[in-house]
Amino acid sequence: MVPGLFVGFGVLLVATAVMVILHRNPVTSALFLVLSFCSLAGIYLLLQAEFLGMVQIIVYAGAIMVLFLFVIMYLNLQHDVETGAQIAVRRGIGWMVGALLLLFGALLVHRGWAPGPVTPAPAEPAVGNAVAIGRVLYSRFLFPFEITSVLLLVAMVGAIVLAKSRTAPNDSEAA
Repeated sequence: MVPGLFVGFGVLLVATAVMVILHRNPVTSALFLVLSFCSLAGIYLLLQAEFLGMVQIIVYAGAIMVLFLFVIMYLNLQHDVETGAQIAVRRGIGWMVGALLLLFGALLVHRGWAPGPVTPAPAEPAVGNAVAIGRVLYSRFLFPFEITSVLLLVAMVGAIVLAKSRTAPNDSEAA
């Protein structure tokens, strides 16, 4: 793992996450969220979790963010009118939570906390992440995987039937 890239992706992730919170425009905030998802995928790639990195890009940065942007634009959010008391309460809660997080971080640093295992893990044979996930998915979790696929198929067929019944002309109108 390259420490400089890890720190770079980490700083980018934290900076874009802060921009998600600080921006007033919801569309711009959602786009910063896409950038934070991509930087998290970069961290996954550096940790040699290629499958998780690609799923992060495809599912979260792709599909979920399209859904978020659709909802944001569909709702056409207007600015809420807030009083000075509401803003003061939110700021006060934010400062308290921030102080607690800083106190917790200082406590962890004081105790000598370090990420990662204390003893090195035993070496495992080199198997790709997708191969390991596939082995577990198709051996131990085969039945839940098949049940999920059947449920998704039934939901898809039901959605098609409902959509066709709404668009098809009624028999009474045709006569």
